Amino acid sequence: MFYVLPHQAHFDWDTKRNTYSAIAAGFLFFLAWWLMIDTAVTAPEAHWTNWYFALTVASTFAMFMVNSVSNSAIQGNYLDEGVLGVKGARLWLMFGFIGSFACIVAGVWIMFEMLFYRCALRPLFTRQLIRFSNSEVRRSARLYRHFHAGPPADVPIRGIGGPSPSGWEMAKRLARHVWPKGQWGVKRRVLFAFSLLIAAKLLNATVPFILRDIIDYFNGKLPNELSLGFSLPSEAILSTGIALIIAYGAARVGTSMFNELRNAVFARVAQRSIRDISRNIFLHLHSLDLSFHLNRQTGALSKAIDRGTRGMSTTLNSLVFNILPTTLEMALYTKCGPEFTWAMAGCLGMYATATIGITRWRTKFRLQMNEADNEAGNRAVDSLINYETVKYFNNEKLEADRYDHFMQRFEYASLKTSTSLALLNFTQGAIFSAGLIGVMCLAAFNVQNGVMSVGDIVLVNTLLFQMSIPLNFLGSVYRDIRQGLGSEHTMFSLIELKSRVVERSDAPPLSVSFANSHISFRDITFGYVPGNAPILRSLTFDVPSGKKVALVGSSGSGKSTIVRLLYRLFDAQDGQISINGQDIALSKLESLRQAIAIVPQDSVLFHDTILYNIHYGNKDAPLEKVYEVAKIADLHNAIMRMPAGYNTIVGERGLKLSGGEKQRVAIARAILKDAPIIVYDEATSSLDALTEENIMRSLKQASTGRTSLFIAHRLATIVDADIIYVLDRGMVVEAGTHSQLMGLSGGKYADLWHSQHRIGAEHVLMRREADRQKRREEEEDWPNNKQS
Repeated sequence: MFYVLPHQAHFDWDTKRNTYSAIAAGFLFFLAWWLMIDTAVTAPEAHWTNWYFALTVASTFAMFMVNSVSNSAIQGNYLDEGVLGVKGARLWLMFGFIGSFACIVAGVWIMFEMLFYRCALRPLFTRQLIRFSNSEVRRSARLYRHFHAGPPADVPIRGIGGPSPSGWEMAKRLARHVWPKGQWGVKRRVLFAFSLLIAAKLLNATVPFILRDIIDYFNGKLPNELSLGFSLPSEAILSTGIALIIAYGAARVGTSMFNELRNAVFARVAQRSIRDISRNIFLHLHSLDLSFHLNRQTGALSKAIDRGTRGMSTTLNSLVFNILPTTLEMALYTKCGPEFTWAMAGCLGMYATATIGITRWRTKFRLQMNEADNEAGNRAVDSLINYETVKYFNNEKLEADRYDHFMQRFEYASLKTSTSLALLNFTQGAIFSAGLIGVMCLAAFNVQNGVMSVGDIVLVNTLLFQMSIPLNFLGSVYRDIRQGLGSEHTMFSLIELKSRVVERSDAPPLSVSFANSHISFRDITFGYVPGNAPILRSLTFDVPSGKKVALVGSSGSGKSTIVRLLYRLFDAQDGQISINGQDIALSKLESLRQAIAIVPQDSVLFHDTILYNIHYGNKDAPLEKVYEVAKIADLHNAIMRMPAGYNTIVGERGLKLSGGEKQRVAIARAILKDAPIIVYDEATSSLDALTEENIMRSLKQASTGRTSLFIAHRLATIVDADIIYVLDRGMVVEAGTHSQLMGLSGGKYADLWHSQHRIGAEHVLMRREADRQKRREEEEDWPNNKQS
């Protein structure tokens, strides 16, 4: 910048021609710079080409030409000839300086990409994308138009599909919660917070101008009217300088006070919005069909939702209280003159462009971090839940290695994130420093020409540094918004998921009672995977009201699938299921599920007390009823032997209880629901013979007057059933009572019965032989034991 001192020189036409050439070079630079930023910064996934590198070098020389010609204009007598004028020449000089600096930074940036990320230069005009292993990251590597963020790449979590919401759609969802319909209390808080924000910014805007007046006052060059817009009376008690200093301090204190009040007022709005969105997502997850929950990864899903709720707070504060105020503060530079306005506009444009471009490029590293974090969390949860299995097979090291594999991916992505952040911070600081040099040079010109005072230099400098705060916020805010939206992306993707089990808006409630609860399956066809062989094939059977009906068959015959279809965890592909003559697919889901109580084959309990888990069947039931159903399930005495009784914590998924105790808790919970239809899906499979006999006697009492459906593996538990349906390959092959089915020669049921009892008899014989062998050994050792 040694060109800035003005000199007189003779004007000639060559210089004029060079001036116009410099202007043309400047416009060429704009075009080249735009193309370079659009492709080389916003889409860094593309391999760098010789074209981009050559374009950067050519633009750098063009900017040095602008510098040279603008210097000639300043040194010549252009004021008289009117070609550029001294202000125009200085403006072009500043433009050339900033442009040259930008080109140099871009060139260094390209070399950094090639060396650090090993991106080879490709032949001219080629744009071959890096082939990422992750399809979602590859989908985010398209070439978008400049200043168009496009949809962020998804964080891949197995089991989460559905449409991918764009950043704009997610922002609109947040806005609906910040400005909810009909909630005027929330809206008043938002308006009050904005009022405090405006007051804080207006006070903050006066600070540089008051400081300018303080400097000019003590230099003896204070104008008649101060920047605040009023004249000080000569008879003022306090001196003008002290009054200005007090006003300066008051403006700063007021700015801080209004900002903190704004934060306090808006905090309730933000936290309420986060709470509403989190609750809606939680309810939506429970509304999804079973296919989603069978495929989901609990650890990864919980981490994604947790990051999403934290990202919402960042996004709300960034959008509302940083983007809008920054725009307001940038408008202050219009009071310093057009040349300062244009210089700062160029600086801010480059700052914003570099920030947005680099941040977009960095987003994929953040997504890789999220993906690795999700997988590591899921691996840890899955391993800890299966703690006993890990111990049984001595696989602690294997689990640690698998966990470390994902943490290694997280570490690698974190290093990339940190390195790219350092580059972003350096680029932002370099652009800001270039803008500061340019603006201070313009101010020095004006002071030398008598257009501005020393206080104006302080004003310009203070304004610029005051603007550095929102500028720094711009970089961090855009980064936080992108990271926040990236964290929210999976969470909002969950909202976009639609359940395959859909309730009609005009669906009537299911009319069912203990006396009228007839269940009918008609030509039901169902398969979990479309296109594969179905599990159930044209299945037809009836469960009369108040009767005990059993479904038996080998593993894989579709017994548990029938229970899932009855409860509408899935919908059949063909056929109709009705209760009391009403199609369950056309009835309200809540009324359907209220009418059915289920004892599942795998009894999973909440990590809470035994009382809570039994009471979960009917939260309105009195405690006496809880104790009663515990006695029916042959559980009360076992509970009372525990130190904490009914307040005993059952542990994660009920792991502190034995398999039989967990199943009895599930039976008690189902009985407490007091539903007209009760389904037992292998309800006694984890019980010993004596306990099973006692519970079956209790279940017979509890099932009196109810429609009961038993899914049984041990046929001895359902010999008293009114109807027994034998399933094979998804179809009913036999039906009747126990005696009727046993009378069928070569029947499937009879074969199962004889097979189980033959195995049972062999087991009894083996136990008896083992007992006899043990007694013989004791008799042989008795003389030796007696002598000793």
